[in-house]
Amino acid sequence: MPNSLLTPTHGTATAPFEYDHLDNTVEALRKSIANRLVYAVGKDLRSATRRDWLFALFHAVRDRTMDRWRETLATAQDSDAKRVYYLSLEFLTGRALTNALLSVGIYDAAKEACTQLGADFDALIDLETDAGLGNGGLGRLAACFLDSMATVGLPGMGYGIRYDFGMFAQRIVDGRQVEEPDYWLVNGNPWEFMRPEFSYPVQFGGRLVQEGDHVRWVDTDDVIATAYDSGVPGHELSSVSTLRLWTARATSGINLDAFNKGDYMRAVEAKNESENVSRVLYPDDSTEHGKELRLRQEYFFVSASLQDIVRRFLKHQGDFALFADRVAIHLNDTHPALAVPELMRLLVDEQGLEWDTAWDICKKVFSYTNHTLMQEALETWPVELMGRLLPRHLRIIYDLNAIFLAEVHERFPGENDLLRRVSLIDERGQRRVRMAYLSVLASHKINGVSALHSRLMVQTIFADFARLYPDRFCNKTNGITPRRWLSQANRPLAGLIDARIGTTWRRNLDELEQLRPLASDPDFVSAFQAAKAQNKQKLAERIALETGVVVNPASLFDVQIKRMHEYKRQLLNVLHVVTRYQQILAHPHADWVPRTVIFAGKAASAYFMAKLVIKLINDVARVVNHDKRVGDKLKVVFIPNYRVSLAEVIIPAADLSEQISTAGTEASGTGPRKFALTGALTIGTWDGANIEIAEHVGLEHIFIFGHRTEQVAALRASGYNPRRYYDHNYDLKTAIDRIAEGAFSPEEPGRFHDITRTLLESDYYLLLADYTDYLATQHKVDALYRTPDEWTRHAVLNVAGMGAFSSDRTIREYASEIWNVKPLFP
Repeated sequence: MPNSLLTPTHGTATAPFEYDHLDNTVEALRKSIANRLVYAVGKDLRSATRRDWLFALFHAVRDRTMDRWRETLATAQDSDAKRVYYLSLEFLTGRALTNALLSVGIYDAAKEACTQLGADFDALIDLETDAGLGNGGLGRLAACFLDSMATVGLPGMGYGIRYDFGMFAQRIVDGRQVEEPDYWLVNGNPWEFMRPEFSYPVQFGGRLVQEGDHVRWVDTDDVIATAYDSGVPGHELSSVSTLRLWTARATSGINLDAFNKGDYMRAVEAKNESENVSRVLYPDDSTEHGKELRLRQEYFFVSASLQDIVRRFLKHQGDFALFADRVAIHLNDTHPALAVPELMRLLVDEQGLEWDTAWDICKKVFSYTNHTLMQEALETWPVELMGRLLPRHLRIIYDLNAIFLAEVHERFPGENDLLRRVSLIDERGQRRVRMAYLSVLASHKINGVSALHSRLMVQTIFADFARLYPDRFCNKTNGITPRRWLSQANRPLAGLIDARIGTTWRRNLDELEQLRPLASDPDFVSAFQAAKAQNKQKLAERIALETGVVVNPASLFDVQIKRMHEYKRQLLNVLHVVTRYQQILAHPHADWVPRTVIFAGKAASAYFMAKLVIKLINDVARVVNHDKRVGDKLKVVFIPNYRVSLAEVIIPAADLSEQISTAGTEASGTGPRKFALTGALTIGTWDGANIEIAEHVGLEHIFIFGHRTEQVAALRASGYNPRRYYDHNYDLKTAIDRIAEGAFSPEEPGRFHDITRTLLESDYYLLLADYTDYLATQHKVDALYRTPDEWTRHAVLNVAGMGAFSSDRTIREYASEIWNVKPLFP
């Protein structure tokens, strides 16, 4: 049916602008897919590959989001709404197709349409590549937030980098991590639109010229940032958010003179150097070149984004007195912190505003989320490097710092040490710019991501700033989108919940509370167990396919999937596995609960210890899995190349969720909530998300162990001696000794000496101190799993208690309490 939206405002056309409105029937979808196969992909039934069918389906679905996407943008513009711009160096979106099918409400119809066309719908879904735009929880949180912004109907955009290559694709070769390029764009991205009209120069290097009070940045090496847009549909197409990603293009193509002389490498050298900026997510920063590339990336995307934001404002407003009433800019961690001096540069140097006016605008516009309490994770940049790459921004930061320190001195005369502690420049050793402090100074609100994290944030890393600006600090507990992590990832359980309480929980997750009385209903418990069994069977098949290990789906699936890092303590889990293995050998006829311990996660390419732990996991797995005395009592699996689509298979199948970081180190991982939402029980420390899960589901429905944050601090302060625990615990000593003497690496007995030496000499993350309580708590896990209906009752109550952890709730809090942005649609 023709749909007339507008009449051209230029050119010679006399007819209205019309296009076809697309229906969502099976017949209409079948025709759309066929049309897109022929006219967009350029194939027919005889020549089409599976990739062609995937792209045709993608285009047919994307077409059905366009009306609402354009309406969302037009409504924001016409209503002169304040918009939020979410700046993040990562958006771990995963696959887009299934999410879009469910959002539009055409999953089943599209499946039937593909079947009628002779295309294997399930195979097409599996063919889609995960977008290589992120690595860990920070990027996944950003993706959940965009989904919730669309569902809630907030006007705004996400800004990031369109990386050609993701972090890396992980293969396990002889038990070791091997990194390979993750060229996720090799077959193109049918979900995106290139927007060449939105291209901006991004400057590097050069020098500063002072002309009176005005500073010019000249003789720079420029890179062009070009926009690519993807729509992020909200549930039931409530609205569609925009994710705008920037790709780097050289200002000129090739050196034609060099090319004509046959010097082909030199002909493209400058082009390649320019375009490296958006080439790879997380370049290895163990080298000076890698550090420089990382800084270039951070400035590249914030400069393009800020130029785009200012352009949009000038197009519709023009009076910078209104800028803070129309614009909110959120910094997702410190990676976008250069947005602060960049906005100052644009306002002062390009728009001619007075310094004080520009700074007042910045303090009203910016807000900042802190994601970590660990000092080593708080970004700093060498003054020398920033001065060479971004001389104008370093000058602005120094000027901001001078004004700030003068104000602090006036408020607290005589406290010279306070000036040193809060300075934006760390003067100890090599001078460095403190990006977290810059973010705090510029932001009117700074939030942590769980109650404990936010409290510790103002007591530790930002204690001085909390004293200076107490009203700026707040908490916004992280959330996850139930559309992705329950409706999409766990369709058996979602279908069961739909049958019992209806479907509206996808928008109002608090409705899961209605499941509480069903936790003791025999029919519901049986159906819940059947859904879990179906998910476990699916994962078992995936494990066999990817690793060759055959696991028992009836065993307890004990899962730890996350970035490989010492503070996340995968090694503590391994010590438990080794201990359990030794105990099974010693008591083979005991009543053992069969257990499958599942690991997945990537280690940063230069992170030696994390990569060594991966090798240890695989060596232990090799020995345990081939020991016929153990059989199905214990299996150990490391699934390679952890990513969102893999998490969507693993999480719904988990019985036990390992969240065992040292207390006080995990800000608020989103993983624990995903597991609990899909019916897993948590074993964890009193840390981050675990605390808030316990508060909502009841402490009796979660397995908590180990030293708490205050006890960790006291233990370290008293002179922690890990050998005391080693010497007085037979099981612990045996586990460490077996690893040290080469029981799992007989071909190289000393392979893991670095691990065992670290445990016994320093053990910074207190694995040995928590070991005894961890094992005792694992025995409680076994005891509960022996009574399946009681285990399921706990699992159902976990699902029922997850209503508070929807990212929709989090986004509404950000919108009302930080951004002051209102939904576009009622």
